[in-house]
Amino acid sequence: MDERLAAIAAQLLGRPVVRVEAGRAGGNNRIVRVEDADGGLHALKFYPPQAEDPRDRLGAEFEALSFLWRRGERAIPQPIARAPADNCALYAWVEGEPPAATPDSVGHLAHFLARIQEFASHPEAAALRSASASVFAAAEVITQLRTRRARLDDPLARTPDLDRFLADGFDPLAARLTAAAVNGYERAGLSVDAPLTSGQRVLSPSDFGFHNALSGPGGRLAFVDFEYFGWDDPVKAAADVMLHPGMDLSPALGRDFLAGVEPTFSRRDECFITRLGLLYPLFALIWCLIVLNEFLPERWARRAAAGAGDRIEAQARQLAKARTRLDLIRETNDRNPVFP
Repeated sequence: MDERLAAIAAQLLGRPVVRVEAGRAGGNNRIVRVEDADGGLHALKFYPPQAEDPRDRLGAEFEALSFLWRRGERAIPQPIARAPADNCALYAWVEGEPPAATPDSVGHLAHFLARIQEFASHPEAAALRSASASVFAAAEVITQLRTRRARLDDPLARTPDLDRFLADGFDPLAARLTAAAVNGYERAGLSVDAPLTSGQRVLSPSDFGFHNALSGPGGRLAFVDFEYFGWDDPVKAAADVMLHPGMDLSPALGRDFLAGVEPTFSRRDECFITRLGLLYPLFALIWCLIVLNEFLPERWARRAAAGAGDRIEAQARQLAKARTRLDLIRETNDRNPVFP
C-alpha cells in the first residue's frame, strides 16, 4: 500500500484506511480507490497542473458537487474533503460501467441536465464559476471558432494533408456558415454581441455525456467529472452533448436528447430553439477542430509523456474523423440550413 496516498486519504477522511489501489481511468486526472476500516469506498482524485489549462479544476469540481449535493442531488459522487496543497480531493466511490447509448439512457442524461436547472435560482448559484470554454453571446462562439482555427496555423502543427483539409474544405464552409449565422441573427432581431442575461444562462457540467457517466445497479445512472462545471449558454450545453465524440449519438437519439431538455431550456431562454438552429453548425465546426487537437504541439507533448503511440498514425486517424464530421456538417446544412 502506498503510505503517502494512504496518509492523505486518512487525513481527508478523518479515520484510517486499509487499502489504496489504482481506480478507473480519469482522463486528465489520476483516481485512487480507497477503502476504510469499515469497508467504505472512496475516490481520491488528483488534479495534475496543466500548462495549457491553468484553471482551478479541483476547486471547480469540488464546489460544483458540494453545491449540487446540498441541493439534494444524489446522482453524483458525494464530496467529502479536499487538499489543495496536494492537488487532490476525496469523494464517495461510485460503482458502475459506462452506459450504452439507448433511448432510456439518453432520457436519464437529459433529465439530469434539466433537473439541475431547478437550482439555478438558488442564492448560492450566483457564486458558481462560468463553465469551461463558456460562451454568452454569438460573437463569442465565432471568436472561439476562429481562435481554435488559428491554433492550427502554428508551423509545428501544419502538415500537407492538414493544410489541404483546412484550405479546401474547412475554411470555405466555416466562412459560409458564420455568415449564415450572423445573417440569421439579424433576421430574427437578435444581436450577435448582446450577452445572455443571468436568467437565460444554464448550469452545465460542460464535459457531459456517457463518457462521464456510470450505470449502477438497476440501470441507475450517476454522473462524474464536474471539473468544467459552471454557467453557460443553453445552446452550447445542448449542442456539446449532441456533438461530443465520446457520445456519438445517432440523429434519432440526438433528437430524443433535445426533446428532453428543450422545455426547461426554452423556459430560461425563449429564443433557445431559434439560436440553436443558427449556432449549431458553428459548434459542429468547433468540434471538428477539437478532433484535430492531436496536431497541436503542446497537446502531443502531453500525449507522448503519457505513452501515446505513433504521432503520424494518430494524426491521420483524427484527420479522417474530421473529414467525416465536415462532410456531415456540409450535407446537413445543404439539406436543412437551420437544424437537422
